[in-house]
Amino acid sequence: MTTFKKQFKALVLSTSVALTPALAMAEEWKFAIEEIPGSIMDAYAQEFKKRIEDKTKGDVTIKVYPLGTLGTPTELVELVADGVVQFANVSVGNLGTIVPESQIFLLTYTLPSDSAVISDLLTSSQMIYGELGKDFEAKGLKLHTMYSEGPQVWTTNREIRTPNDFDNFKMRVMVSPILLKAYEDLGASPTPLPFGEVYGALQLKQVDGQINPVPAIEEMKFYEVTDYMIWAGEQELVTSVMSGTDWYDSLPAERQQLIGETTAEMQNFVQGVVTEFNEDKLAKIKAAKPDIKMIELTEEERSAFRERSKASHSAYIDITGKRGQVLLDALLAEVEAVKH
Repeated sequence: MTTFKKQFKALVLSTSVALTPALAMAEEWKFAIEEIPGSIMDAYAQEFKKRIEDKTKGDVTIKVYPLGTLGTPTELVELVADGVVQFANVSVGNLGTIVPESQIFLLTYTLPSDSAVISDLLTSSQMIYGELGKDFEAKGLKLHTMYSEGPQVWTTNREIRTPNDFDNFKMRVMVSPILLKAYEDLGASPTPLPFGEVYGALQLKQVDGQINPVPAIEEMKFYEVTDYMIWAGEQELVTSVMSGTDWYDSLPAERQQLIGETTAEMQNFVQGVVTEFNEDKLAKIKAAKPDIKMIELTEEERSAFRERSKASHSAYIDITGKRGQVLLDALLAEVEAVKH
């Protein structure tokens, strides 16, 4: 366990001891997110909090910890696995070093391009909640749900329409081996950076662009330090909500049922939030920077990138082995099925 986690765990334990007997009878669940207050993840966590507290009539309370409060996204997952934090909502791009198999959702041009179809897939996939769930469990994590925050958009300092346009282009990506390979395959020079350092790196020209959904681009003001927003259709930002298996397994059956029912109910809620956030945040960007150039690649332009993306599949298999091949085959079969 890292020094940070030891200190935080000691703080939690000492606080628990200090509680009065009456307060100690109430459960407090900690829910950590990798985004700022007012974000999609925050909206999800706050609604989850409200529903759980209402259903338990206050017997369970939830405290939400936003970006940076408890550490990096990777540290949040470690805290969850250790049972120090009960829930974490982390994008799969930050799970690469913990659950390598989850990087399947970072493969460009693999999921359908229709957001509604992707949402249905992430809600009901046998591969996700059957097979991939086992890979989370092997790391001490209980996967409750996955959802998309919307299409990933490139914000860049120059126009990108072909792989050749990516020559000598430093594209900021999350710290993930698959993302590094994926954007290298698309023609860019991928540069991993923590989320909180992206604005400064764009401003100082240390990187030439970055990838995120529209809400994150608006909230973090990335549009202020770039000239283009490009919809290339390569992927959506998939996030995961998880607990530690030890903590989850220690819960009585009615608490486990409560969590399962609530996360199932949250699917329609979060889909509405994602649609609303993407539309609202895009309007705010247009109002704040009317001269920003917005480009949607044609199907012909996308096909050139799609062809290059096939090389990333072999990289995923190299990292995850035979297990990864099983998961990829299952996902591709499900994707093919939803097209018909």
